Amino acid sequence: VGEKMLAKILKLRIFGDAAGKMNLSVQDIAGGLLIVSQFTLAADTKSGNRPGFTAAAPPALGESLYDAFVKAARAAHPVVQTGRFGADMKVHLVNDGPVTIPLQIKT
Repeated sequence: VGEKMLAKILKLRIFGDAAGKMNLSVQDIAGGLLIVSQFTLAADTKSGNRPGFTAAAPPALGESLYDAFVKAARAAHPVVQTGRFGADMKVHLVNDGPVTIPLQIKT
């Protein structure tokens, strides 16, 4: 699954071309990847007022999957930065446009 997700990330045409159309990939623009673990994306908020995280991988497995993904990304793309797994990080970024795209792959 990690390899398919990485391939999708590298080829996804989400950057504007000369006409402003989303038609270029991170590879096309020679952009970089920032890979940060975020288990809170697995939060279940269907019931109650406190999110549950039972869908998240156990920490040891999560870290192993994260490390494998980072290793594959570094082998496939020249510019890869990372956070630290499990760390309380302050991440600053500038979003370019009102676009958020949840990625999905066929498993």
